[in-house]
Amino acid sequence: MTPKQIRAHIFNVIIAKVEEQDETKRQEALNEFMSVTGTSGNATDQVAALIPPLMHELYEKWITMFIDRLLETVPAKNIELLCDNSADNDAALVLAYIMFLESARMEKQIDDDLKQHGMKVTGDNDLGDLAASYLRTQMAKIAAQTNDDEPKGNA
Repeated sequence: MTPKQIRAHIFNVIIAKVEEQDETKRQEALNEFMSVTGTSGNATDQVAALIPPLMHELYEKWITMFIDRLLETVPAKNIELLCDNSADNDAALVLAYIMFLESARMEKQIDDDLKQHGMKVTGDNDLGDLAASYLRTQMAKIAAQTNDDEPKGNA
């Protein structure tokens, strides 16, 4: 595979996973998150308004950052092994991405990006913070789901 093909494969695997929820599931997750955080009023609608443009624009940025870092630190021949379209290797790529997002550097980047995005959209820094918390919760759910979906070895 060429570096361009590797990049495209990894990007497509990860973006498919993070965008697979439909609007109904997204709204349910937002409502559940808001009830747990004790947020009242129309915050759910306001955060919901932040999330759609956020998902595509910022996920593209973060996935690209992940791919760049992966290619800097792991030999291309090893990465190519993960790009065979198998469910196990696709899950490994998603989990590596989630681990990347959980790094201290990326947590700061995500917070900064979400706050900036929230301020751009609403002028309200608190909504940016709320969107950041929601996104972290959703990524944790994706990680748990990916782990649950992995086939278990014979014991």
